[in-house]
Parts: sequence; C-alpha cells; structure tokens
Amino acid sequence: MNIVAEQSTIPGLIRNIVANIHPDTHTFLKHKVKDAWVDISYAEALEKIDAISAWFLEIGIQKGDRLALIIENGPDYIYYDQALQQIGAVNTSIYPTLSEAEIEYILNDSEAKTILVGNPFLFRKVLKIANNCQSLIRLIPACDEYEKYSDKLTLNAGVISFENVIIEGRKLVEKYAGAIAAAREAILPSDLSCLIYTSGTTGTPKGVMLTHSNLTQNVRWSLTQIPIIESSDLFLSFLPLSHVFERTATYYICMNKGCTIAFAQSLELLAKNMMEVKPTVMCCVPRLLERIHDKAMKNGLAAGGMKTKIFTWALKTGEQLRLATEAGKKPGLILAAQHTLASKLVFSKIQEKTGGRLKLLVSGGGALPKNIGEFFGNIGVMVLEGFGLTETSPVMAVTEDHRIIIGTVGRIIPGIEVGIQNVDTKKIYTKQTYDTFDPKFTSEEGEIIVRGHCVMKGYWRKPEETAAVIDSEGWFHTGDIGRFYIGNLQITDRLKNMLVNAYGKNVYPTPVENTYLKSPKIEQIFLIGDKREYITAILVPGRELLQETFNLGNDFFENPEVFIDDKEINDWLNQDVRKLSNELAKFERIKNFKIKRLPFSMEDGEITPTLKAKRKVIEKKYAHEIDEMYLQEADAD
Repeated sequence: MNIVAEQSTIPGLIRNIVANIHPDTHTFLKHKVKDAWVDISYAEALEKIDAISAWFLEIGIQKGDRLALIIENGPDYIYYDQALQQIGAVNTSIYPTLSEAEIEYILNDSEAKTILVGNPFLFRKVLKIANNCQSLIRLIPACDEYEKYSDKLTLNAGVISFENVIIEGRKLVEKYAGAIAAAREAILPSDLSCLIYTSGTTGTPKGVMLTHSNLTQNVRWSLTQIPIIESSDLFLSFLPLSHVFERTATYYICMNKGCTIAFAQSLELLAKNMMEVKPTVMCCVPRLLERIHDKAMKNGLAAGGMKTKIFTWALKTGEQLRLATEAGKKPGLILAAQHTLASKLVFSKIQEKTGGRLKLLVSGGGALPKNIGEFFGNIGVMVLEGFGLTETSPVMAVTEDHRIIIGTVGRIIPGIEVGIQNVDTKKIYTKQTYDTFDPKFTSEEGEIIVRGHCVMKGYWRKPEETAAVIDSEGWFHTGDIGRFYIGNLQITDRLKNMLVNAYGKNVYPTPVENTYLKSPKIEQIFLIGDKREYITAILVPGRELLQETFNLGNDFFENPEVFIDDKEINDWLNQDVRKLSNELAKFERIKNFKIKRLPFSMEDGEITPTLKAKRKVIEKKYAHEIDEMYLQEADAD
C-alpha cells in the first residue's frame, strides 16, 4: 500500500516505494542503449545513488549546497538528483538550450559547487565560462571523450567523468553509509529541495525556491484528482526535467505511485519511441497535441472517397458521444453501436500511433486550444489539463478524469486557496478551495491569486522581487487572468500579455491566437497591437503543408530573408485568416500580417524553454517589419 506521510521529502518517496509498493527488483527506469531498451531496477538505481552521495560527502558537499545539472532527460539525471537530495543539497537545473551567458549567470547566482553536463556540445559551452564561476569545484561530464575538450585547458575546477564519480563513490559507500542515512533523516519538509530559474521573458532569470514539502504535497494532492494513475503505469518522459512541470507531473508522481519512467531519445524520435514502449501516461504540451491532431486530420481528409467519408462520420459520432457524456447522459443503443464501429474503423488507428495503450495525457505549460481538446475527446483519448507556475510547484488545478470540461484547467487541488482579484481595484471577487467546489459556480474575471502549500519559499536572494509577488496576506499573484467557470478554473490570458489598443480596448492574445491556430496552415502566431489602432500578426505557416501546396524544396526555407514576400502564399493564408476572423470581435481581428519563413525558436532567443513568446524580444527584433504593417494600412487608407 502506498503510504506517504503528509509532510515528506523527495528522498523519502523512493524509499517508500521499495518498502510499501514494489520489490527493489522491479523496473524503475527504462532507456534506450543503441538499439535496445534497457530496464533499470530500484536496486540498481539506489546502488548508484548511494555511491554518488558518498562521493559528494568525500569532496565536502554539505546540506544546503547548490549542485547544478545541464543534461538531457535520462537515468543520469535521476541518479544525480536523488543523490544530492538525500544529503540535503539543492538541485539547480539549467535548461540545455540556454546561452553561455545565461548559464554563467545561474551558476554564479546560485553559487553552484558542481555541475553535471550531458553531452559534448553542452560541455564545450560550460568550459567556456567555467573559470568565471568561482564557486565551481567540479565539472562532471556524462559523455565519452570529454578529455579532448578539457585536457589542454587550465581550469579552476577539477574535471571527473560521471562514470568515475560512481566508480569512486562505490569505494566510499561503506565509509559514508551512516552519514548518508543520518543526512537523509535530518532533512526537514521545509528545507530547500531545488532552485528552478524562471524563463525570463521580461528580465533577468530568478531562482524559484521550492521546498521538499512544496513538491511532495503538490504531488500527493494532485493525485487525489487523478486516481486512475496506478503503480502499473508506464510514463514516457520527453519534456525537460529542468522544468517543474515534467519533474513534478512525471518524475515525482512516478516516485509517489511506483510507476515506471521510460525516457524518449529525443523529440524527433518521440513518435517512434511511443510505438516501442507503448506508454499508458504522458505529460505533454499543447503543441504536441496540435501536431497529432494536424497529422490525423490531414491523413483522414487526404484519403479521399469513402475513406474520408468514414473519417468525417467517425469524428461526428465521437463528438455526439462526447457531448452526451459531458451532459451526464447515457448514450442510446444506436449511438453506442455507431461509436464502437467508429472506434474500430478510425479511432483505434490513430491511437495505435501512440503505442495503443495510452489511457491518459496530461497537458500543461500553456493553454490547450478548445478545438484540440474536443478532437481528442471525440476520438476517445483522455486529455486532462492542469494549471500552475514554477512558483506554485507547479499544480494549482487539474482536471478530474470523471469531469472533463474542455476549455478549463480543472478543479482546485486540496490544501490551497485560489482567488480572483480585480486587476484595477484589487477587490477579491471570490476565494475558492477544493472543499467549496460547486459545479454550478461561475465567477467574474480577474487576476488569479493563490496561497497555501504550493507557493514557493521565494526568489533566491531577491527579497524585493519576492515581496512584489507575494503580498502581506500570503497571496501569490500569478499574473494570469481567469475566472471560475461551472466550478473549474478557466484561464483567459497572461496579465503581462494583455494588449490595450489605441482606443482603450483590452485584447487578450491567447484566445485570439488560438482562434487563428484552428487553421492547419498556421503553425505559430504572434499578435501585435498594444497602443496601436488595430491588431496585426506575424504568422508562421506549417512547413510540410506549405511545401506540399506550393511544391517547395528545402532551399526555400534556407533563404536568408526572414519573411516570405509571395502574393500566392499571402493569399493562401489570408483565406483562413479572413474566415476565422468572423469568430472574433472586430477589435480582435487581424488586419494585416507578415509571414515568417522559419518558426520562432529558443536558439534565436525568441521563445522560452516552455515555448512562451518573448514579447519584448520579438517586437524589438522585428520592429521594422511591424511598423511596415501599420504604414501599409495607413497608405491604403
């Protein structure tokens, strides 16, 4: 039986599994080595974890020291994290996509003493700035042939491979076994577990301080809303563990329930890996679901003839069943029979592409477009949306599996209080908890505020910034706009994203962007219009569809011109823009747009690791093209 104390610690979770859920011979992790998937048991993992902890103690690591990681998802991340957690050190994860300057800032701000580095490319990055980080005493590459990059350099910090850390640590386990056990027992729930640096869309990254209690309670109470997750489940992990969503919703949830974690090789190989490991649960971002939707719709509609008619009929049948279920009605015999046939002919084929066993997708990190949620509901794949921020550990609300209200992010989890506050007057319209849940309740719209066990300890060494977001009554101000809708929390947009046009009309970009993203022609959209007379946008077309429609080669996308100046392509996109504009208020409609050749990317500094647009960066970078859109319209007038 899974018995996790209400107040617990991260290293306590894995010990609870082998004591109460699985024997230590049970598979904990799976990863691909060359062409084969390799299983790792709890016993194998714990042996390496203890060895690394012993090595940490040998080099003088103490409780509270910050130890950094910049590494892709995989068993090495788990070993290193568990090893430092059980001696009371603090995990400081760094996104692999960050620049050298950003990595240097985080290492110095956190005063990290060691850093685990994942591959040669990342190791070369770290080597360039290592001597600028005075607190670093060890660089730990987890890759082969690291010597050819570091041997000729004069470094202040020592270099030792992760493999040798484990080898040396094994020799020290007996010496430090008592100290490791004592350190683990001395950890308090209120102790710092990790520093997670915010993406920095508006300024310098801040280290969010999350405690053991923040994380373990967030997992415990989130699971009360998703009781269908079981110890036999297999999660496929592909979102970065350096982000709190994947760490909590996959890694630590699996550590609570005893689920197995399989690590995808890469985003490019995700579809292949899904077919190979056949996951039952996955955490994902809306963009992945959009891609699955777009591909399924393209294949279904392109088949032609009877196949397309069957595909369209099946989706309509699925929609009828979904709507009946959402209304609390039992489908009639005819609809039930039709749905069984639709599942056999169409839905099962789509589901097979995910491995055929997927019972649950958890979507977070951004708003899921309503039409995408409806599509998955129609084909019988359960998608549960959740909501939260790094500063809230992260889950504040998550959809209950028996009550899916598409377009909302679910019910408030137990133990916290969520309020809706007027942005201007600061009046709190309502305060809701898990216990006050009313399936008929709908509130006014305002900023979402929260207090309770999920709220961070604060920003690392930034008391003024902490005070700016956590008020004197303990409310954390999320900066998100939303309301309660028939009991569930519903997100409208980010407060900082809000555009106020020249006439004082408020435009929230997310719902407007999601309307235009219904078009299969549009892959990304960035809305512009703050203090302007009307709305314009930068659109990124879907590459595959664009290539097929206009018979374009790869050289078209290698053109150094950032924007596409082609009337045919413009008219092709404009067809959908004009059509979808009818769903919006006049002041929300796109009046002009530019077509960007390549997607906004992290490498170009245009989006964060959580795929949020860096508004100031994009507006500054493309200021000339943006101004052109308004000049063109002015000339036309």
